[in-house]
Amino acid sequence: QVHLAESGGGLVQAGGSLRLSCAASGRTSSFNTIGWFRQAPGQEREFVATMTWTGSAFNYARSVKGRFAISRDDAKNTVYLQMNSLIPEDTGLYYCAASTYAWKMQPDWYPYWGHGTQVTVSS
Repeated sequence: QVHLAESGGGLVQAGGSLRLSCAASGRTSSFNTIGWFRQAPGQEREFVATMTWTGSAFNYARSVKGRFAISRDDAKNTVYLQMNSLIPEDTGLYYCAASTYAWKMQPDWYPYWGHGTQVTVSS
């Protein structure tokens, strides 16, 4: 079985930074991609960033490109989302997710999800 556990969310002021972590366990060898998604109150869940499990490719939503960076620590089997220059529009519940399928950007292609960590950016 697969388990994903996010951490690192919190309250920050606009212009600040946060680093989210996603600890992965279980059958991680079956992962093709790992990604981050977010959902604001009353909004649909949206793609934020994704990478191949092996680190060969990266992709970001246009709204976060240049400000966020996804990475993975092989030794700790943990995926990170470094978020810089945060703005209030970044506020939401952030989820990490993993997929056994090839390169995908839509939430419905990811069968494994964490429970989310809240990020709130004040103005």
